[in-house]
Amino acid sequence: MDQIAGRFSRVEPRATARACLLGPLSRVGRKNCWQPAEQAGPPRPGPMQRMLRHTRWEADAVRDDIRAYTVEHLGTDGGVLTVDETGFVKKDHASAGAQHQYTGTAGRVENSQVGVFLAYATGRERALADRRLHVPEQSWCAGPEHRDAAGVPDEVRSATKPRPAREMIAVHVLLRSASMLRTPG
Repeated sequence: MDQIAGRFSRVEPRATARACLLGPLSRVGRKNCWQPAEQAGPPRPGPMQRMLRHTRWEADAVRDDIRAYTVEHLGTDGGVLTVDETGFVKKDHASAGAQHQYTGTAGRVENSQVGVFLAYATGRERALADRRLHVPEQSWCAGPEHRDAAGVPDEVRSATKPRPAREMIAVHVLLRSASMLRTPG
């Protein structure tokens, strides 16, 4: 948390971000906003949901901080990158990128979001390195209605799922190469 605390200008979102980080590390079975919130103290997930939706913070900068921390602590020897596409079943149609589409999570076509994730793994541990939301062309890029309501920036474009995977890998490899050049020895 020390690595990313400065990315949150106020104490309240900083404390909520800490609870969000500790939730996935807990032994709680399901890991949506409810369980980490209950473990952190608040009886409801409202503060976590507000932080994720409304608090101003630089998600990409936090990702970069965590990625640097991961490489620093896991090392680069024998490290590999893995890509995974994961679907999240959604009951609403307002979640960014949600539409009826195939998701392996359900094993069928469901109203869902799909994310492309990049993980970094060594012989010791593994950690999330990056993420991209898949934004379907027909329902999300045809007009501004859905995008505006869900807060999807105009610069986010639809792409086949392998494209963001290639882009994330290229950035990670470039950053790793740059950090290796700075490392003495």
